[in-house]
Amino acid sequence: MRIRRVITTREGGSSRPPFDSFNLGGRVGDDPAALAANQRKLAEGIGLPENRLVWMEQIHGRTATIVDGPQSAAVEAADALVTAEPNLALIALSADCVPVLLGDPETGVVSAVHAGRVGARVGVLVAALKAMRDAGARLDRIEALIGPAACGECYEVPAEMQADVERHLPGSACKTRKGTAGLDLRAGLWEQLAAAGIAKIGVDPRCTMESPELYSHRRDRGRTGRFAAVVWAEPEETA
Repeated sequence: MRIRRVITTREGGSSRPPFDSFNLGGRVGDDPAALAANQRKLAEGIGLPENRLVWMEQIHGRTATIVDGPQSAAVEAADALVTAEPNLALIALSADCVPVLLGDPETGVVSAVHAGRVGARVGVLVAALKAMRDAGARLDRIEALIGPAACGECYEVPAEMQADVERHLPGSACKTRKGTAGLDLRAGLWEQLAAAGIAKIGVDPRCTMESPELYSHRRDRGRTGRFAAVVWAEPEETA
């Protein structure tokens, strides 16, 4: 199997400000017609039928749900999706939280994970890896991409919150560029993946708060859209 991954930007869609323009988040207040047009464009862009895109109602928890085919609606109360079904695209939405895309190229088991501060703290990535194993993946074969997110230099938090997250997600505590308490969730998640035996880990270095082509809940004061992190397994052509 070939593991395919896509990170969208906010450019080239139908949404008007402040969601301009390629918003893919359904619960942010955007015009439903613009959202539907953007979702159709995403499907066309990655070359899959629209019903092969699987969305989830993210709640900042640690539930990882295994899906075995198209869904009639967004998967309820989940922050990670897992499938072994080829050409079924799993989607995590983000605007500062960390999207993580996982795939085992031998079995074709893939996962899209939405790991915000709360979800990362309570182990959503660990839950996703367990669900992938249950679906037939092997940890030493899984390849990971940690997507764009608020960087540690920008993500300022109270010192007590920093200490609490660090206890549950070691490696995430850092200092902001102002010298205050900060969180680098991607660093903590990288450590968690490595500790689980994941050897191939890539990181998209972009900071959502500093990159204008990406949505940022913090930068845009809560009134903004969501970009998508998409993963699917594509069968390789045989001669």
